[in-house]
Amino acid sequence: MSQTVAAFQRCPRCGNENTADSYACNFCGIRLKTERIETIRFFRRYEAEWTSPYPWFMKIFYLFVNPSKAFFDINHKRSKAPGWLILLFCSLLYGLMGLAFFSHFNFIGIPWHHPLLSLYNLSFFAAFFIFGFCFQLIFYVILIWLFSKGANYAVGFTDKLEKRFGGIKEQKEKYKETDVSPFSIYKGGTMLQIEGSYKFKMLLCAFTPFLIINAIKVLIVLAGFPPVNVSDLSTFNEAILDNLFNSNTWAVLDIIDALTIAVWVPILMTLAIRELSNSSTTRVLIPTIIIGVAVAIIFYFLRPTIIG
Repeated sequence: MSQTVAAFQRCPRCGNENTADSYACNFCGIRLKTERIETIRFFRRYEAEWTSPYPWFMKIFYLFVNPSKAFFDINHKRSKAPGWLILLFCSLLYGLMGLAFFSHFNFIGIPWHHPLLSLYNLSFFAAFFIFGFCFQLIFYVILIWLFSKGANYAVGFTDKLEKRFGGIKEQKEKYKETDVSPFSIYKGGTMLQIEGSYKFKMLLCAFTPFLIINAIKVLIVLAGFPPVNVSDLSTFNEAILDNLFNSNTWAVLDIIDALTIAVWVPILMTLAIRELSNSSTTRVLIPTIIIGVAVAIIFYFLRPTIIG
């Protein structure tokens, strides 16, 4: 009997039972435990009555200004997580980076409205967009896998997801949203249980910082590279591209990416994992920061040494 009692805690607000390791009530959303780290506003658990999901642009906005509020909302309707939109927008910014890169070519004696120049512009945009989408998708998948592994060791992330959402297919909801009373204080908690975890879509949202970072990189590419004179379109070859690709400006771009992966992304990933698994913020944060720093060192700071 004592083991049963110890395995659960009763919510002081709604009276429902939650597992002993829950940090917020699964039925009404009230905080059950308060960690020291939650005295910092950025990590404070958001407590409110959830009624309906924010539109995608408000989700992205709150991921910058109040990520706890954003992930609180996303977690209640995970199928509407804007993860794929964030990846798409980041890739479009990569395309703009290609246009910024191409703007440094000064074609002597060739009018700006020459049709072949338009074709080059389109080619650079398409090439950088496709590269950005493929590279970021692969990179984000690897990072999500690594962060999930760290969370498994810290709080049993996968087991918690299996217990909460394992019996619910992501393609079909367990209950219709209209079956839940909009006036019930339990709606927010009940909505957590009516669909699958949509883990990948939700964790993709942790890469929202790259929307700003990629925009900054576009500006750096515009201002940081020297102009290259090209006498005619027939001399546009790899040697000319090498002059720009060997620029030290790329090191600045790598440092910005590294700092984002080492600090900003792990913090947002911590909040996403915390909401999905209803786990300790501190225990999730420690491995995500360690993994983020390790990835930043290996893939950015040591990349010139490893790849050559």
